[in-house]
Amino acid sequence: MASLDLAWIRGQFPALTQEVANRPAVFFDGPGGTQVPQRVIDAVSTYFVSANANTHGAFLTSRRSDEYIVAAHAGMADLLGCDPDEVVFGHNMTTLTFALSRSFGREIKAGDEILLTRLDHDANVAPWMALAEQGAVIRFVDVDTEDCTLDMDDLQRQLGPRTRLVAFGFASNAVGTINDVAEITRLAHAAGALVYIDAVHYAPHGPIDVRALDVDFLACSPYKFFAPHMGALYGKREHLERLHPYKVRPAADTIPDRWETGTKNHEGLAGVAAAIDYLADLGAQVAGTTTAGRRDRILTAMEAIKAYERELSVKLIEGLLAVPGLTFYGISDPARFDWRTPTVSFRMAGYTPQALADYLGERGIFAWNGNYYALNLSQRLGVEDQGGMLRIGLVHYNTAEEVDRLLQTLHEL
Repeated sequence: MASLDLAWIRGQFPALTQEVANRPAVFFDGPGGTQVPQRVIDAVSTYFVSANANTHGAFLTSRRSDEYIVAAHAGMADLLGCDPDEVVFGHNMTTLTFALSRSFGREIKAGDEILLTRLDHDANVAPWMALAEQGAVIRFVDVDTEDCTLDMDDLQRQLGPRTRLVAFGFASNAVGTINDVAEITRLAHAAGALVYIDAVHYAPHGPIDVRALDVDFLACSPYKFFAPHMGALYGKREHLERLHPYKVRPAADTIPDRWETGTKNHEGLAGVAAAIDYLADLGAQVAGTTTAGRRDRILTAMEAIKAYERELSVKLIEGLLAVPGLTFYGISDPARFDWRTPTVSFRMAGYTPQALADYLGERGIFAWNGNYYALNLSQRLGVEDQGGMLRIGLVHYNTAEEVDRLLQTLHEL
């Protein structure tokens, strides 16, 4: 497979030209939200100029809005490997998960069990914990603190005949761990439970095939993969039709309209479609041909991104482990890097994560500090009351030279 053309890729993202203290800014804040290609900016602007109207009207701009919505659903379906009407858009993944959990709660009976994990972002924890108010029993799968992976034995012990749902992440937004989604889904289904996957952090880093994984629901946030601030949810058609959403009475009762309550973010949807087209074009460039369908081109791009980011991960993690006084959290063995994204968290003796983030930020290196809403993990690792961790999150527009600059800066500190 051809390697990524970093000059072409970085040329697509105008934000990467920014400088801090006369040096290029280094965007290692990807897990909190990525930068967007110029075509996404153009798509949002073009929507406002030529199609700014509400839907289903008998006039030009309204019909154009309808077309943008159709295009966004088709694009997301190609990204995830499903049908367009199995995609639901919303404000963000958190809001969508609360909406789905509330509808799921209509079927909850006292004593029904919901299995969560201590590795997850709270957006896939708090919405399900709220169902305890209706009598649900909330259980948690523990993590191995040595490498921040899920305790699969603990998961199997806690699955039982009362388990109704297993909610877990595709990958940890805090430490990068990739979970065995196919195996967890198999175990949950064998116990008669549904699965709800938080793929927000994984989506920018590798291919997703919801059909092959046989997941029931999978949520992600397009603003984490080069699009505007929005959320998206895949649901098997049978579940989206069966569950009863909360919605206004005149709204259509067909999927996905029954779940997309209120007026949609049309300009955001225009940007989502453009971001997915960017990934497809990247795949065509990697393959050296435009003859493949969009889904195949997206898969080619994501496989190339995954391979490139693994190379960056090796360089980054080997370098971090050589920094004096640094405590690293997560998988650090290169032989196991298929099970991690290029997102790492660490602490340094003598410095709070906030102080580290300030030091790096003043030097043009953008990184997050705290718990990143992975509250249970931060508590489990014993760092929550110490300011959490410092997080470095790479995506495919980052470079080896930027990694070197980070490592040099940490050594200087």
